Amino acid sequence: MTTPRIELRAAPHVVKGNSVERIMFHVVLALLPIAAFSVWQYGLSALALIVTVTASCLATERFLNRVMETGSTLSDWSATITGLLLALTLPPSFPLWMAVVAAVVAVSLGKLMYGGLGYNVFNPALVGRAFAQAAFPVSISTWAPAYAPYRFSEFIPTTLTLPLMTPPDISAWAKQAVDGFTGATPLARWKFENVLAAPSDFLTGAVTASAGETSAILILVCGLYLAARKFLDWRIPVAVLGSAALVALIFHLVNPRYPDPAFVLLSGGLMIGAVFMATDMATSPVTPRGVWVYGALIGVVTVFIRYFGGLTEGIMYAILLGNSLVPMIDQYTQPRVFGEVKRKSS
Repeated sequence: MTTPRIELRAAPHVVKGNSVERIMFHVVLALLPIAAFSVWQYGLSALALIVTVTASCLATERFLNRVMETGSTLSDWSATITGLLLALTLPPSFPLWMAVVAAVVAVSLGKLMYGGLGYNVFNPALVGRAFAQAAFPVSISTWAPAYAPYRFSEFIPTTLTLPLMTPPDISAWAKQAVDGFTGATPLARWKFENVLAAPSDFLTGAVTASAGETSAILILVCGLYLAARKFLDWRIPVAVLGSAALVALIFHLVNPRYPDPAFVLLSGGLMIGAVFMATDMATSPVTPRGVWVYGALIGVVTVFIRYFGGLTEGIMYAILLGNSLVPMIDQYTQPRVFGEVKRKSS
């Protein structure tokens, strides 16, 4: 009779066949339909932007791996995710050389400076986006129309702008491509012109926005895929979207000038931020109560920035603020240890 063999191993104990590489690979798969829809909307410029930013992130990570004499980390797919997310948060008209700079900053300062995957404090893609916002404010707020008739035969004029050259004004090109083009996002039109976009525009993607922000429904479907596979914590996007909708509803009931919750949820980058960025495992809380606090904080801050800040969008800064508070949130939301007796103050 064979004696049973018992193996004792140190934590962590893997109980499922999930690894970092497998989880990250599925996140990439979930992002691909969003990227493909962006290419369908904006054509060659969106394709060039996504490919350039992703390749730049991969090249930067590999170069720094060699400089720091560490093994290659490209196989964990994290740099690919950073590239895809960063590209999807940029305008499709963004000059490619500026996109390369943002990608280098995202990987070097947002990730590897802290020690690599799992050690970064902030979401790397948002670090690159925040840098682009500060360094290239004009280009980051230059928008191109979706579904231009010749989007697959020519680039948006600003795409191939050379370094240190002033990007051309695309307003004439945009109006020629699409009649009645305003050059403003739905959030900007509401904030500065008090004009609300039609709900149908958000369903078809016929709005002016960053490359990956025009189809909230598609983003939600891709997020549900990850949640079903347990590759993201569903409580975070629910808390982000729920708190944003609640605050928007309160403001709308008090003063109808403020948009209804549907507009708040479907416009801008709230959906992609809630589903793919706030849920970053390395930069979000791990405690059960902490994820609700973290998500609610992001949703509330986003709405307040949109309504009362100088910017039309607030999800980026709300997530970065939430990232910075994660250690404190985890500390104050620790579950009570089983059997622990709370000491009475004397």
